[in-house]
Amino acid sequence: MAEAPVLYEVDGAVATVTLNRPEAANAQSTAMLEQLSDVFKQADADDDVRVVILAANGKHFSAGHDLKGLLDPAAADPWREMRDTAEGKLRHEQVMYFDKCMEIYDFRKPTIAAVQGSCVAAGLMLACMCDLIVAADDAKFSNPVLRMTGAGVELLVEPWELGMRKAKEFLLTGDTIDAQEAWRLGLVNKVVPRSELAAAAREMADKVALVPPITAQSVKDTLNHTHDVMGKREAWKYHFMVHQFVSNTDTALSALEARKQKGSMKEVFAEHQRDTTSER
Repeated sequence: MAEAPVLYEVDGAVATVTLNRPEAANAQSTAMLEQLSDVFKQADADDDVRVVILAANGKHFSAGHDLKGLLDPAAADPWREMRDTAEGKLRHEQVMYFDKCMEIYDFRKPTIAAVQGSCVAAGLMLACMCDLIVAADDAKFSNPVLRMTGAGVELLVEPWELGMRKAKEFLLTGDTIDAQEAWRLGLVNKVVPRSELAAAAREMADKVALVPPITAQSVKDTLNHTHDVMGKREAWKYHFMVHQFVSNTDTALSALEARKQKGSMKEVFAEHQRDTTSER
């Protein structure tokens, strides 16, 4: 029997949710996202849990959406037939990406992402749904989707995490930010050696768990509301619809058909990297 795509463990006041598709660089499959939602509901219902750590097994935190699974006609996916229409694709991305990310963002208890290795596109989107981020010194953050005709991903987190000027550079160039630069820009709270990542995330969680639950929930809500009145939630909704428009342009649909002929997403990324460097 295949291992569960998400693992869940409670130790005292801290629950650890672990992405568990290391063989696929924790690409976010439908099964993973559904189970991720389920275990967060489980953590919400457990009054003994005060803090949730979102971690990942293997070398990388997450390579983003499981594009191979989405494009592979042999892969089990209950959304495949629905995604064949523009309306169905919108519904799929609303439910599986936008709404499930917002569940974590609005989760009433404090959350901490423990990030190692590659944190790409929707992987970065997922990590940024957490309140705090502890990064290993080998963590690398990127969102090269614009090169692949995509308008970033479903929630455009970069302006809020990096500042407007740096967000434009990050998205338009497709450059990678290492852990130290991520800390300097305020994307992550702390950088530690890879071997100390789990311990550092737990140490931070134990400190946060000392705050009474009602206090933590109320202050988290106030802080999120501060961003809301600055337009964050509405900006995310706006970008989600822009993302839908761009994804259904002739440019994007033609690229999607070409992508289906590739053997792997590594080939796709490599091709777009070559296109960029050849123009210099």
